[in-house]
Formats: sequence, structure tokens, C-alpha cells
Amino acid sequence: MSLAVAIGSRPKANAPFRDWDLPAAMRRIRQKLERVPGGDRQMVEILAALLVDGPEAVEAACAEALAQGVHSADVVLNILVRRREPERPAPIATPEALKLTREPTADCARYDSLRRPGHGKNADPRHDGEAEALRNEGRL
Repeated sequence: MSLAVAIGSRPKANAPFRDWDLPAAMRRIRQKLERVPGGDRQMVEILAALLVDGPEAVEAACAEALAQGVHSADVVLNILVRRREPERPAPIATPEALKLTREPTADCARYDSLRRPGHGKNADPRHDGEAEALRNEGRL
């Protein structure tokens, strides 16, 4: 029985795909969905995923959903989407002006200079730090 026939007419709930020989996890999902309102529609959504992801991936997603204790089509489809390989972005050519001419070196000792006493103090006597900043903002 083709998937198009299964989606087409449904004289009785789950009837179009009742006779399908499904893998174990998909069969268990179908049995669980038979007991919920709209379960036949959810099963059709899962079966439609066969066209995109293939039977092995859908079976694995159904098994994972069952292992998590859930059986809705939303969960199975979400698992399938998360497992798809994302498209690789096109490579971007780096302009010569932006290419490194020498590899940067990690020198943590440079950061030790920030811990020295007096670091950050203004050595210019004409400036008095925070008071000058407040004066420039018009708050003093």
C-alpha cells in the first residue's frame, strides 16, 4: 500500500496503514497513537517522514521517543529534524589584507601587569579621576 493511498481516504481510524508491516518501534508508536484522539493523523505525519528521512531514521526516532516515554508525532519529527546534518555554509574567501602574517602567541604574563599597584591610576596631576568625570557630566 502506498503512502499516498494511506493519506488519501480513511474510512476507519488507522485503517489505511493497519496492514502495513512496520518495524517494531513504529508499530509500538502506532499502537499507542490508536488510543488517543487524532492519533491516526499523527501516525500519517510520522509515515510522511519516511519520504524525507527514510525508514531507518524514522524507526530510530520512534525508538528514541519511546525510550523517552513519549509517542507523539511532534516528538518523533523533532528528533528527526535534530538528527539531520545541517547544510555547510559556503566558504568565504579571506582578503589578503585580513590574513595573519604571524601567528599570535598566548602571553598570560601581559595580564599580570593589570594587577600591579597603581595600574589604571592617571599619572597626570591635572586630572583627578572620578571627580573630574563627574564634573564633566555636570553632576558636581
